[in-house]
Order: sequence, then C-alpha cells, then structure tokens
Amino acid sequence: QVQLVESGGGSVQAGGSLRLSCARSGFTYSFYCMGWFRQAPGKEREGVASINTFGDTNYLDSVKGRFTISQDNAKNTLYLQMNSLKPEDTAMYYCAAKSGTGCGLNPYIYNYWGQGTQVPVSS
Repeated sequence: QVQLVESGGGSVQAGGSLRLSCARSGFTYSFYCMGWFRQAPGKEREGVASINTFGDTNYLDSVKGRFTISQDNAKNTLYLQMNSLKPEDTAMYYCAAKSGTGCGLNPYIYNYWGQGTQVPVSS
C-alpha cells in the first residue's frame, strides 16, 4: 500500500523559508513522477513543482527561483525547499505521486496523495 506523509509545514513570516518533506512507502515503481501541490481556501488545487525518475523538474511560474523540488531516493523522501515566502503562498501543501512516464503539474494525473501540511505565511 502506497503511503505519502508530509511534514515541515508551519507558520512563517513573509521572506522566510521552510522545507517540506514527503516520506513515501510502498512505492516501488521504476518510472514515476512526484509533485507538490497546494490549495488555498476557496481556490482550486494547483501544481507547484514536479520531478520525475530522471530528475527533470517543472515549476509553477510564480514559484520559479524561490522554490526547489528535490528527492533523496535512498531515504524515499521528496523535498520542497521554499525561500522568500510570500503571503500568497499560504495554502495546504500536498505531496503526490504517480507511476509510469508522464509528469507535470496537472493534479488529475496523480494516483496517490498525502494528507497535506499547512503553510501560513504572514505579512
């Protein structure tokens, strides 16, 4: 059974940094894609960053240069380093995974989801 567990969220002031982690288990596919998504109250879920088996990445335009997605396969962990945080980054952040080729920021292609971690950014 695939499990994704996020951690690292919490309150932060604008301009600050956070690193989110997503520990995965039961996920043994040779080819895969993993992503970070966020959902603010009253808004649709949007893709923030994705990374595939080969380390190819995609980013939401508004986070380029501020956020970095990475993975440690030895630890089965996905990360999202978030720098220069802005109040508009406030949201619940989710980790997601899918098997096979094909990767990106469309949430509908992902099969597995974590429970989310809250990131409130104050001005």
